[in-house]
Amino acid sequence: MLFLTPLSPSSAGRRSLRRCIRCSAVQDLERSPAPRPGASLPPLRAAKRVVLVRHGQSTWNAEGRIQGSSDISVLTPKGESQAETSRQMLLSDSFDACFTSPLARSRRTAEIIWEGRDDELIPDSDLREIDLYSFQGLLKHEGKERYGVLYKQWQKNAANFSIDGHYPVRELWDRAQSCWERILAHEGKSVLVVAHNAVNQALVATCLGLGAEYFRILLQSNCGASVLDFTPSTGGGPPNVCLNRLNQTPNSPVAAGSSGGRKTSKRIILACQGTTQSSSEISLGGMGYAPLNMLGTIQSQKTAEVLLDLKVNSILCSPQVAAVDTATAICEVQEAADCLGADCVPRHVEMKNLLELEIEDVFQAKQKSFGDIVQAGWMGSMEYKTLERLWAQSKDAWQALLDELPDDSELDRVVVAVGHPAIHLALICRCLDLPMEYMSSFHLDDGSISVIDFPDGPKGRGIVRCTNYTAHLGRWSIPITRPTENDEEF
Repeated sequence: MLFLTPLSPSSAGRRSLRRCIRCSAVQDLERSPAPRPGASLPPLRAAKRVVLVRHGQSTWNAEGRIQGSSDISVLTPKGESQAETSRQMLLSDSFDACFTSPLARSRRTAEIIWEGRDDELIPDSDLREIDLYSFQGLLKHEGKERYGVLYKQWQKNAANFSIDGHYPVRELWDRAQSCWERILAHEGKSVLVVAHNAVNQALVATCLGLGAEYFRILLQSNCGASVLDFTPSTGGGPPNVCLNRLNQTPNSPVAAGSSGGRKTSKRIILACQGTTQSSSEISLGGMGYAPLNMLGTIQSQKTAEVLLDLKVNSILCSPQVAAVDTATAICEVQEAADCLGADCVPRHVEMKNLLELEIEDVFQAKQKSFGDIVQAGWMGSMEYKTLERLWAQSKDAWQALLDELPDDSELDRVVVAVGHPAIHLALICRCLDLPMEYMSSFHLDDGSISVIDFPDGPKGRGIVRCTNYTAHLGRWSIPITRPTENDEEF
């Protein structure tokens, strides 16, 4: 049973807040078998951060031509500008090495980002883009006209697509696995990798233990940056892997565009609530009553501003105070967006409490990070059961969000979910059809947004456009390449 409560921004205050935590039964959990993240990676002796960047816009990107591993296209002026923006974004990071694809569009992007650094670029032929054989060089409409059913298979079932006696996506996954052997063997603690759309998807997927069926699910935009953290595991086994963020782009993550090359009109945005007051300042009412602190208030306003690029149709939020306050800021800005004249009537945005987005106090405690809870949970039965309850309720929460998206493919619909990072981590795993154990393989910061598109409607697979996007927070954001541990609080 779902608990959806209509919520008016004007009445969204702490006095109207009811604490009603819904704990689903453990036996309701769905445990699908999946490989452990990082299981196929070599052991590490020290922690390592790897930043993946896709090349800037190329001439063939602009023409809509299939590039594959051909080396004819070069960066456009826009692509050069995107690479310069990425250079500025990564300027303060002390990278120890830069691996790059040898193809011109990628190498030029790497040269721009790497400008002013002493070490030489490290070319790796396995970082080249996916080999597409006879498709390479064709305009997309030409591929459709010449190859018909074969081109349709490439679009609809890429993991099993075969051309000229090859399975391109399967070959790509094998190459990506080979790349990780060399990247992780490098002695540097911070490594930059500049490559391509498909190969960066494969790098993200393979280190998380995801198969070729995840091709086109983890989006990589021109000059989008993805950050992966690797930490040694006890006993010298494969490292622990965490996707700190996916596809942080120079431009807005909610700007109009396609997902995986396909138009989409259905979107779910996971907006993490702003930072709250520390637990020492909270009354006996519990952490659920913790209001936003000064930084959290700024974060909520910044999130509301970046979402102005969209017309939000509905907002579902946790009934906890910080989430309600963040959702209210988004709602008020959305309703006033088209109302600049004196006689204008504000646009209505539906805002509702969703109790399945509410979390228990243990996840909000400042002194214990979510990662600590997960790691301790494997040994402590009480905390493990707490995690199980969060996972169980996330199933209903995810379904409630999908129910907000109409099946009508022609109708645009944008739904925003506002809650604590912990519940959003579970929702990302639900979207990707991953088990509970994957929750610690993703990271979300307060005030971040994650964007999921549904080009095939709510019954189709979600395409993750970005996770943990924080560039909209400006000077109050956590730098893209900086670890979050031991950072001083605002």
